[in-house]
Amino acid sequence: MEVLMAHPALKAFMCGSLSGTCSTLLFQPLDLVKTRLQTLQNSLSPGSPKVGMLSVFITVVRTEKLFGLWKGVSPSFMRCIPGVGIYFSTFYSLKQHFFEDRAPNAGEAVLLGAGARCVAGVAMLPVTVIKTRFESGRYNYVSVFGALRSVCQTEGPRALYSGLTATLLRDAPFSGIYVMFYSQAKRVLPHEISSSGLAPVVNFGCGVLAGILASFVTQPADVVKTHMQVSPALYRRTSDAIRFVYSEHGLGGFFRGAVPRSLRRTLMAAMAWTVYEQLMARMGLKS
Repeated sequence: MEVLMAHPALKAFMCGSLSGTCSTLLFQPLDLVKTRLQTLQNSLSPGSPKVGMLSVFITVVRTEKLFGLWKGVSPSFMRCIPGVGIYFSTFYSLKQHFFEDRAPNAGEAVLLGAGARCVAGVAMLPVTVIKTRFESGRYNYVSVFGALRSVCQTEGPRALYSGLTATLLRDAPFSGIYVMFYSQAKRVLPHEISSSGLAPVVNFGCGVLAGILASFVTQPADVVKTHMQVSPALYRRTSDAIRFVYSEHGLGGFFRGAVPRSLRRTLMAAMAWTVYEQLMARMGLKS
């Protein structure tokens, strides 16, 4: 058991899982508001006034109380704790295998981050589907396992992988672009700063910058993914969801929910990487 616990990839998994737990708990309300904003598009009649992030936030608190903002946190934990662990352990393993003697360049960093995210994304997609449905407010699921059973019985196991293409088109580029900007931002910092007591603050700042850029690029894919997972019967292919969003809401529809998603993803990624790197450093491993 001691040998198993000493394996670097397992340590990376544990560090990633802990960082994912912290970031998920803090930023779940932003994810719920983002999902509600995106799914509200279908129920609004033409000419209706736009619904903003603040109004959705207030509505949730009024109708579902304060803890309603954490609706879906259980499937979020089920996804993020192992999912972030899988991501970081895969990232660490790939980096050690291909870049043991040097740092990856910008293009290699994109491939490294995207590859790790694809592995984690495919592994955790069924939980992601259930989490999205919990947050949408359209389904009366009582528990995560009850939701899984209901989906399998009424729609078949294939529904648990609805939105796979859109999810990978969103998550793989996001992670790749994020890792590229994050690593390049850290590389230009003086060694005195990155090795000082300010390292966690500096790492967080680099993470926020990288997250903002990556979130903007991948926002359209997130909107398409949400539509496919909330209403899988309406869209047989990813292109169907893309056509629907464009025909109903124009180009602006692809950026619905961009603010809460950008806030959440940017802060979650920045915190996750900061906590991960600090924990890995304490274990004597180079992240």
